[in-house]
Amino acid sequence: MRDVAIVAFAQSVHRRSTDEVSEVELLMPVLHEVLGRAGLKAHEIGFTCSGSCDYLAGRAFSFTMALDGVGAWPPISESHVEMDGAWALYEAWVKLLTGEADTALVYAYGKSSPGDIREVLTRQLDPYYVAPLWPDSVALAALQAQALIDAGETSEREPAAIAARSRTDAAANPYTPPTGDGRAGRGYIVQPLRRDDCPPVSDGAAAIVLAAGDTARRLSARPAWIRGIDHRIEAHSLGVRDLTDSPSTRLAAERAGAFEAPVDTAELHAPFTFQELLLRKALRLGDDVTVNPSGGALAANPVMAAGLIRLGEAAARIHRGESQRALAHATSGPCLQQNLVAVLEAERP
Repeated sequence: MRDVAIVAFAQSVHRRSTDEVSEVELLMPVLHEVLGRAGLKAHEIGFTCSGSCDYLAGRAFSFTMALDGVGAWPPISESHVEMDGAWALYEAWVKLLTGEADTALVYAYGKSSPGDIREVLTRQLDPYYVAPLWPDSVALAALQAQALIDAGETSEREPAAIAARSRTDAAANPYTPPTGDGRAGRGYIVQPLRRDDCPPVSDGAAAIVLAAGDTARRLSARPAWIRGIDHRIEAHSLGVRDLTDSPSTRLAAERAGAFEAPVDTAELHAPFTFQELLLRKALRLGDDVTVNPSGGALAANPVMAAGLIRLGEAAARIHRGESQRALAHATSGPCLQQNLVAVLEAERP
């Protein structure tokens, strides 16, 4: 099995609205930056994979327009997933394992501001029994939060501390928008969720370069090696799931080797504060683990890119020498329906 590493990561400055730029204009500077950090030209990339959502763009096959930012001539080996970019990274990782390529470019982007993102995400729901009721993403997250409270797993006070910590960490992250002083977060949106418990509407993009073996060592002084990665899914019907647990996250972590040795950092894709508590339990993360030092999705949540950013932020800490073994998590769907877990490590001595 080939060793594959994240050798470069770049992201846009995430903003509440980017009406003045298209998806291609949002993406191009990020692609140029990540290739520059890897020291590669576009024609030196062996495989390209992207993640996005046509429902956000409001038109079918919108990802083909983004290829204008990549440069698809001369012809390139390219693929796309209608998912968060973390799943595009998984496909690229598999491609490199097969030996069909030595390098891969993974990117994702999302503009949530043009429409009502809460209504857009209802299209993920079961089309026969749930979607006709129009429960939006915040209402469903509130249902999960209330289930945790009713089970005695938490109270409203503990998530408030998570929100405060995320705002503090985000203040040091140049890619996240200002979070305010927290006073606006005291009112309920959907009880028991207050404004600070929920992610902001965000537009943004991110890109990662993967490389295998000695190519990774040549491109990066301190590659973030992917020691394991796996993704699992819960039942589609919310009524047959235990919303106070995340067995798919636990299984993905187990298959990725997350429990084989301690991690020092975890970047968790928890758009709602209560979900961080649930994920920490499923991933067996103790108080000694630094969780979401970037501020996490509570600080910036560009839909379809936020999960890839978790992988990139974890890798960047390894690149900077701030972490030796990190865990990255991405989710998609209502109430943590689909979950991906990756374990990243610095070079072993």
